[in-house]
Amino acid sequence: MFLIKNEQDIAIFFKAIAMSLFMTISCHSEKKELVEVVFDREHTPTMKATDVSTLISDSGLVRYKMVTSEWLYYEEASDPYWYFPEKVHVEKFDTLFRIEASIDADTAYYFTKRRVWKLVGNVDVENMEGERFETSLLYWDQNTEKIYSDQFIRITKGDFVNTGIGFESNQTLTRWQIYQAGAIIPVREKTGQDTINITKDTIIAENPPPE
Repeated sequence: MFLIKNEQDIAIFFKAIAMSLFMTISCHSEKKELVEVVFDREHTPTMKATDVSTLISDSGLVRYKMVTSEWLYYEEASDPYWYFPEKVHVEKFDTLFRIEASIDADTAYYFTKRRVWKLVGNVDVENMEGERFETSLLYWDQNTEKIYSDQFIRITKGDFVNTGIGFESNQTLTRWQIYQAGAIIPVREKTGQDTINITKDTIIAENPPPE
């Protein structure tokens, strides 16, 4: 209890009340501002990795090796995916850890729930038999175990080149089909001329898919 004995005590008492009221008013008049942060789930990565060289397992077995300079995770997107904006190199192994196929592309997407790869720009794939597949766009569906494209495709096998529009294969690239196929053209003529340049205009005849 505060005892008032003289005028000085009265002054101190009223001063204390005034200070208390001031602090109370200040506290009640304080404004809190909330800043709303917009999170774009479709285009904001949840994680980023750089200078990546990693092995990826599937059903408990190491099935892939991936090398890339940048790996972005978009796990909060409506269709979750990984994005590889720079060049990416992927090797696929069989159960004996032998390379079944190697894949290079300028850019790649992997849709994690659908288990579908989308490879874009200078896509270059080689199977274990030495066949080389070149296109600008390639899809790899791991659920159906199919690799396909609706773009121009060039397939080099030994001394011959197959070209066409539209392509489908099993995921080991051992059984494939070109839908709008062109002629089988020798890489080099018997006269020793330079390699023939293959373009979309090269398609001149239908070529049945190999058995």
